[in-house]
Amino acid sequence: MTALDLVAAWRQTVRQIQGEAHRMPPRSNPTIRQRRLGAALRQLREAAGLSASDAAALLGVDRTRISNTEAGRFGISPTRVRTLAGNYQCTDHDLINALADMARDQTKGWWEEYRSSLPAFFLDIAELEWHARRIRNALTSHVPGLLQTEDHARAIFDLVIPGLPNNEVDLRVAFRLQRRRVFDRDDAPSYDAVVHESALRMQFGGRDVARSQLRHLLGASEHDRISLRVIPFSAGGFPGAGQTILYACGQVPQLDTVQLDTSHGSAFIDSATQLVNYRKLFDMMEPCVLDESKSRDFIHAIVQQL
Repeated sequence: MTALDLVAAWRQTVRQIQGEAHRMPPRSNPTIRQRRLGAALRQLREAAGLSASDAAALLGVDRTRISNTEAGRFGISPTRVRTLAGNYQCTDHDLINALADMARDQTKGWWEEYRSSLPAFFLDIAELEWHARRIRNALTSHVPGLLQTEDHARAIFDLVIPGLPNNEVDLRVAFRLQRRRVFDRDDAPSYDAVVHESALRMQFGGRDVARSQLRHLLGASEHDRISLRVIPFSAGGFPGAGQTILYACGQVPQLDTVQLDTSHGSAFIDSATQLVNYRKLFDMMEPCVLDESKSRDFIHAIVQQL
């Protein structure tokens, strides 16, 4: 390719960026995956020591184009991802390829049927799980949402404050049960759940519902992609106690995301430092956790006590 060809290709890229900026209005509610792609591009730009204005000048576009892309409000093509990565002097080809794959994937998941019917963070969690290569979950007071029975989930949503009307509870329960579809795929992510004994003994919905839920956990633990392990009371204190943590592993470690439950919804974390801290947290839990076989025996013993 000659120098003139390179210039022509660059100009074509810029025209496409500028044209799409005029044709496509910004998204009002970008998804977690769109925001995650944008955040990664922002992190690359900041690592290069460039401002949004600097990045815009390199492409010959308005600064707002860069800002909207990094916020997930504008889409971006795989070609333009590579152009930006080149401008930012990124040499991590695995990361660049992963970002390009994220930009290329425009398919809408099953959760989109619930958009405008449920809070956006419900959909974000489902999307995060669906695209993860591996899911790590640590829970103290609840059994994993992906492994809850219908009656158990309903009992939880019945306790939401302010209270929900019956049809809203039905919708949330249906959505939670549909999240299990992630395990039906041939390329399902591996799922590693660590559950504290307190969550296993919490009788949401009463004794019969609790017994059925624990039996469901025992059945789920036999799935070849699911690992379910228990932290017993006897283990004492442990890192992350009191939190509900979902760690979704991306195509490369830089694209991992942590989701935390809060009283006001979900918090999503993607800073490099925090990701390292949560990886350490899971590693530090290991000495407190029973192996899979002993965990099944432990859960079975609780069932017998109910």
